[in-house]
Amino acid sequence: MSQSKILVLFAHPSLHRSEANAPIFQQACEFDFVTAVDLYAEYPRLNIDIDREQQRLLAHDIVIFQFPIYWYSTPAILKEWQDLVLEYGFAYGQDGNQLKGKTFLCAVTAGGSVEAYRQGGHNNFTVRELFRPLEQTAIMTGMHYLPPLTLFGSRTATDENRLPLHLQHWTTTLDMLHEGQIDIQRADSFITLNDYLTDKTMGIEKYHSKEVGPDNLEQEDNR
Repeated sequence: MSQSKILVLFAHPSLHRSEANAPIFQQACEFDFVTAVDLYAEYPRLNIDIDREQQRLLAHDIVIFQFPIYWYSTPAILKEWQDLVLEYGFAYGQDGNQLKGKTFLCAVTAGGSVEAYRQGGHNNFTVRELFRPLEQTAIMTGMHYLPPLTLFGSRTATDENRLPLHLQHWTTTLDMLHEGQIDIQRADSFITLNDYLTDKTMGIEKYHSKEVGPDNLEQEDNR
């Protein structure tokens, strides 16, 4: 089975204040099959090199946006990146099929709790519902969309010792994506990738079990 190369595009405008996103990004940097890019460090004036970014996309099978949720969306540089890089004739439109068949995932942190991101909760919508524009972008460009991997309550994750478990899920996600062991159709039925990963029939336990291992399987101002 072929192994996938992963591109992580990281966007955090206040990295010096980060307690969760910084270690998440650093962990991604440790994998030899991951190209991890700090967009704000690379483009401090948002002068994105379109050709360079398009070549990065072509060289990878999986694209991950990593960011803290800012006003129910991405930090500004990721919107600028989308506007410039995903251009007509490359990502969509006539002959714009360069991303077709790739996989797209958002790995995000949310300041609010999981209870806040639901109908009737403080934010009224799930994270997946709020990310419909990104999901439609994946559909428009022919990419396979995965529900967002989300660390809820990120402001208190370190103090409450919840960050290590999320980092484990992040590591497993990268490994499973690399090995092609995430069932994209099955994952699509979940609100977050977290739910898929903790589903005993499809997620982490099955991936790491001896009987069925990887070789045998067919925000607001957040941290």
